[in-house]
Amino acid sequence: MRFTFNTARIAAAAACLVGLGTAAIGAPDAPSGEALLKQRGCTVCHSLTMGRNLNGPSLAGVYGRPMGKAAGYKYSASLSAAKGKWDAATLDRWLADPRAMVPGTKMAVKVASAADRAALIAYLKNAQAK
Repeated sequence: MRFTFNTARIAAAAACLVGLGTAAIGAPDAPSGEALLKQRGCTVCHSLTMGRNLNGPSLAGVYGRPMGKAAGYKYSASLSAAKGKWDAATLDRWLADPRAMVPGTKMAVKVASAADRAALIAYLKNAQAK
């Protein structure tokens, strides 16, 4: 029996492999988010220690915190006036484009990748105050 390759078979095999790869990746995880936090340089401006604010507010306990309300940090007027809490939806919008979400905010860094944002949020959700 002779097996021949054709474009349709190759495309079908590639589609199966892509599907398997996506399933294997699964949901975002906190360790990936922690690595991204360091790789992207977030810790240059943000500490992970409660109350230790740098150029940006501490990220310790940020998930569930009211927006613009980290103790001891001087927020922009626009973020100080923002309503709501930091949850998965608000953090995703924020990380995608902080200045579009809250015009006048100090933060300019964007995270374009939805997968990277999801991993960062998974880490921040589980990060405990140090």
